[in-house]
Amino acid sequence: MLRARPWLGTLVEIRVDGLAEADAVAATDAAFAEIATIHRCMSFHEPDSDLARLHRARAGSAVQVDPHTWNVLQTALVFAEESRGCFDPTIAAQLVAWNFLPRPRDSGEPDPAASWSNIELLPESQVRLHRALWIDLGGIAKGYAVDCAIRILRNAGATAGGVNAGGDLAVFGAAAQTVHVRDPRAPQNTLPLLELRDAAVATSAGYFERRRAATGWLGPHVHGKRRGAVGTHSSVSVIAPSCMHADALTKIVLADARIAAKLLPRYGAQVCRYDSQRGWRTLRGE
Repeated sequence: MLRARPWLGTLVEIRVDGLAEADAVAATDAAFAEIATIHRCMSFHEPDSDLARLHRARAGSAVQVDPHTWNVLQTALVFAEESRGCFDPTIAAQLVAWNFLPRPRDSGEPDPAASWSNIELLPESQVRLHRALWIDLGGIAKGYAVDCAIRILRNAGATAGGVNAGGDLAVFGAAAQTVHVRDPRAPQNTLPLLELRDAAVATSAGYFERRRAATGWLGPHVHGKRRGAVGTHSSVSVIAPSCMHADALTKIVLADARIAAKLLPRYGAQVCRYDSQRGWRTLRGE
């Protein structure tokens, strides 16, 4: 059974095998409901999301968030520390300034000096921001949603299945699935990149949404420490057991491949990367 619904800023497809039709419908309904919850909690656009409430809160005050949001923030902060700030969920101010994200409603100006280190996670799913800042979890939340949906399908007893959320995909079962990506040389076309079995892959590319500015090219991916655009001529696909980990690692590869190489073995990850100067290549962990 294959079903699709619009969530997470894309069309999410869920495939499930090995269940009776009624059970398959129930399993996919539950998976879509979980994705919808994650979308509503971590949307940068929704005025009642957890992120919107954090942006409106006074610096230093504790804000109750959904456990999903707390879990994703926890992992985001781990990646921020491990990547020496290359991955930073507080880069939303740059994306707003470049018109890749809308300005948060009823929110004051973010502190230019704020970073991931100003986010404190408290017990019972509470979060405290020590400086005024804007959080964007678009670099990790979609992969988390895919992982959660896969877990629901497995727990329902499915023998095989997959969740495809645009550039984030996870599959399980005996059969391998061919993964296609946009051809960076001709984005209107796709090309087969790899065969995926019982694993996840996340792809991030800056060339498709990039735009030229007076200072050079701008894109949707930001170096967390330098706050400049990265990957505007690149495409990165990371294969890992967890789609959330793969999703975050794509941004670290775009920001600093040397730092990413040190993290790949820790997360059981591999990388396929394209750039306009060197073409396709693999990145090995150190």
